[in-house]
Amino acid sequence: MNVSEIYLDNNATTQPLPEVVETVARHLRETYGNPSSRHSLGRKARRVLEDSREQIASILGARPDELLFTSGGTEANNLAVFGLTSHGSGTILISPGEHPSNLEACRLRERQGWQIRPLAVERSGLFSTASLQSTIADSTHVRLAAVILAHNETGVIQQVEPLLQGAAQQGFAVHLDGVQAVGKLPVNFRQLGATTLSFGAHKFHGPRGVGGLLIREGVRLTPGFAMGGRQESGRRAGTEPVALIAGMAKALELWNQECQERTAYVRNLRDTLQSRLLELAAPAVVNGLEAERLPNTLNISFPGVDGEALLVALDLEGIACSLGSACASGSIEPTPVLVAMGLEPDLYRSAVRLTLSRLNTFDEIEAAANKIAEVVKYLR
Repeated sequence: MNVSEIYLDNNATTQPLPEVVETVARHLRETYGNPSSRHSLGRKARRVLEDSREQIASILGARPDELLFTSGGTEANNLAVFGLTSHGSGTILISPGEHPSNLEACRLRERQGWQIRPLAVERSGLFSTASLQSTIADSTHVRLAAVILAHNETGVIQQVEPLLQGAAQQGFAVHLDGVQAVGKLPVNFRQLGATTLSFGAHKFHGPRGVGGLLIREGVRLTPGFAMGGRQESGRRAGTEPVALIAGMAKALELWNQECQERTAYVRNLRDTLQSRLLELAAPAVVNGLEAERLPNTLNISFPGVDGEALLVALDLEGIACSLGSACASGSIEPTPVLVAMGLEPDLYRSAVRLTLSRLNTFDEIEAAANKIAEVVKYLR
């Protein structure tokens, strides 16, 4: 990375840690056998695969046989939605601002006869308690709730416990998009009580191209569109990428070892950047401030500034950030979750997402705050 560049787009992807890169490279060299083969090289690869499965499952509070490896969070979300709605029809509950991999899967089911019912959120980004209670009480035809656990744009950590309790009472499935939560927050699948939960390695300094879906014991998930093999207990065909999976296990292990220190450090970075921008670039509004947020995420609006112009200007100044989900980049529509939260147009049109990691420094934060403030003042 060029020394003049400041990377503040870690919810889009993170830089793999050196230990992760070394782990992936070592297994590419040494554990290249097909884990389905019965010879010694295949058995060696199988041991690495299953050791990684056990390690990841243990950290996430799941059983090894509840973990299905995927190509990333997008495939995991698709598998959950399609696998839990493969028969019949009914209603799917979603939260505003769902990631496209959840939303588009639900929309496909809508074209096939299902109904989509959005859950209302308050200005904080949290579910409206009254609306959630009435929705659960009227859940006769609800078959699935597919909601994001920690929002990729605002960082708001959703209070899903009432939804999960209602689902247990009413008998519908709950899929949690945990892609932004895993590797940033403690996640215990067993304690949550969700039906499925997705994650992707590249959000927590792991390799790109690998992720997972946790599937509660006893839940039958219809296999996805990949056919032609019996890998992953017949739920996903295709030779498992052992090196990437081992790298993902290493990245999650490092987070688990450092979670308290890493969380405190990144939150301090975020809060420092937030306070400096509120001081230097006033007026500014932090979106989701009333709720608990991911420690690394700052979504902030600068009234009187066009978000697109701000993004371009910051890129020219060497600051990498975004207006929202990287998977929705190129869209000129306002960020749906900010609209659903009831923000005024001047706020949602001027919002940018600044997301940090343990690799950022306080010197970078100070430099970024000064540059952002200068650009905001110029654009105003």
